[in-house]
Amino acid sequence: MLIADLGIFTLAKKYAPDTDIHISTQANNTNWVTVNTWADMGASRVVLAREMSLGEIRTIREKCPVELEMFVHGAMCISYSGRCLMSNYMTGRDANRGSCAQACRWKYALVEEKRPGQYFPIEEDDRGTYFFNSKDMCLLPHIGDVIDSGVDSLKIEGRMKSVHYAASIVKAYRAAIDSYCEDSEHFELKQEWLDELGKVSHRQYTTGFYYNKPTEDDQIYGTTSYEQTSDFVGLVLSYDEATGYAMVEQRNNMKKGQEIEIFQPNLPGYRMILDEMYNDEGELIDVAPHPQQLVKMKMAQPVEPYTILRRDI
Repeated sequence: MLIADLGIFTLAKKYAPDTDIHISTQANNTNWVTVNTWADMGASRVVLAREMSLGEIRTIREKCPVELEMFVHGAMCISYSGRCLMSNYMTGRDANRGSCAQACRWKYALVEEKRPGQYFPIEEDDRGTYFFNSKDMCLLPHIGDVIDSGVDSLKIEGRMKSVHYAASIVKAYRAAIDSYCEDSEHFELKQEWLDELGKVSHRQYTTGFYYNKPTEDDQIYGTTSYEQTSDFVGLVLSYDEATGYAMVEQRNNMKKGQEIEIFQPNLPGYRMILDEMYNDEGELIDVAPHPQQLVKMKMAQPVEPYTILRRDI
């Protein structure tokens, strides 16, 4: 179980003594004394704060025998290690319980007490007013340093993310990690891994605190918009090898004649033109417009369950 509160930790040790306990990043684990304290109390793993530098992580690894986990990919929170009260205060949605409203990404203006309704722009410079809006962390290009730091587990943000996001990011990191561990001396960063990171909804990328203290270059001043290069249009539920048809759950509008990419968990991916679809009543259709509509689709090659279908934007 993942715990941040000391009281909950104490109760867990009392009532579930055989359960492995991981200490959340929200416990502000920023130094080796804190990490060893949790370990002495019985924690099996400590998740380090995402504000840690490579040097600090190496020091903790040298001094702490407990398992360590670190962030490598996802949103950087304006509040320390995700301990945010803004979302709860402004919208009633608790960021610390997985319902963050992303209040730090909104556009803000200044209102003087005696001039209600008069909004004055807050501008650090001519790029805009999104002064809480950080770029997303991405350490895949530096996976060698991450592995060599000695951590035991890598943490990818998945809270409130789609299956498309989780599958794409995890598969890219998995491929990079396996390649580095197989032959670190001849490791080469593949463009296809970086391209994969761009296909899902994300902000511009940064290395966060990993190599240096963030500067204005690690913020996004002009917009709160996300960017991506592909849309998630369908999820394969099953495949009939005898007929070559797959049952697909629609996730975005699909039309006959579109080129779609087949992104699979284990099998190689490929591209095909979507030219034959049937609705759940067996009727031939040219478009699948309804959310989570079940569609029977002719596939160019075999597919496995949980294969993601997507199209370029």
